[in-house]
Amino acid sequence: MTPAHARLLTPQRLLMASVVVALMTIALKTGAWVITDSVGLLSDAMESLVNLASAVFGLVMVTIAARPADEDHPYGHHKAEYFSSGFEGILIIAAALGIIWVAGHRLFDPQPIEQVGWGLALSVVSSALNGLLAWVMFRAAKEHRSIALEADAKHLVTDVWTSVGVVVGIALVHFTGWLWLDPLVAMGVAANILKEGFHLMWRSSQGLMDEALEPEVMRTIQQTLDHFVATNGGAGTIRFDHVSTRKAGQRGFVDLHMHMPASWSLGQAAALRGGVERALMSAVPGLRATIQLLPSDVEAHFDDEKDQK
Repeated sequence: MTPAHARLLTPQRLLMASVVVALMTIALKTGAWVITDSVGLLSDAMESLVNLASAVFGLVMVTIAARPADEDHPYGHHKAEYFSSGFEGILIIAAALGIIWVAGHRLFDPQPIEQVGWGLALSVVSSALNGLLAWVMFRAAKEHRSIALEADAKHLVTDVWTSVGVVVGIALVHFTGWLWLDPLVAMGVAANILKEGFHLMWRSSQGLMDEALEPEVMRTIQQTLDHFVATNGGAGTIRFDHVSTRKAGQRGFVDLHMHMPASWSLGQAAALRGGVERALMSAVPGLRATIQLLPSDVEAHFDDEKDQK
């Protein structure tokens, strides 16, 4: 994705698009359910209702996350996106349980499916809309490091696979006459989206608990630090330790200590620190670096027993 496209496809705009697409798919899938009376298509329509609610909530949270730091939130509002992901997970689980309840009743009281052709056509059109939007959102989520966009995109992909399963199931019912396949497919759909719901809730909880940055990002940070050690006299001159990281929505944070000879002037040490900070933030988009300066013969102690209480 080019920088121009990244500026155009902001999380807010994409989530607005998700709201519009959700309304369109709700209309299409509800129409498919009404004309076919298929519980599988009903389960598909219920998931689209979840798409709408989660897109609206995600839009609110992304808007809050974009607010600048203030006196009450000096590190910014970036963690608001995790609430969006967690809320979406809860909604997905609720929708799955509702689908299982409806399908369970239909399993013991099978009903014939009407006008299969029109129902499947409407479902396929709605799936194509969701699939296209999910593809765009995945690319934008990677560019903006947005968990809210990623969560919504994953949910849309789940919706697409749900629709594929429903279409296959209804087609089988039509050609075999096995009416019990319709509610059975709906239950399979519910099991699939239950898994996705729990996954989203887990990711949200890890973000709120200050999860470390991804291993590949950690490697980039370490390579950047190693470059400065190698170009400033080797490990005997400067060294870095106590490197700790955390994620907060689109932002990443790294804190570390930089040790240098005690004979260095404050200006010399500060100039090198500034260079390291700029290099780290350039190597990892969205990163904020905090570096504490220490003489080579001074160690910081974080493992005292009183600090663990």
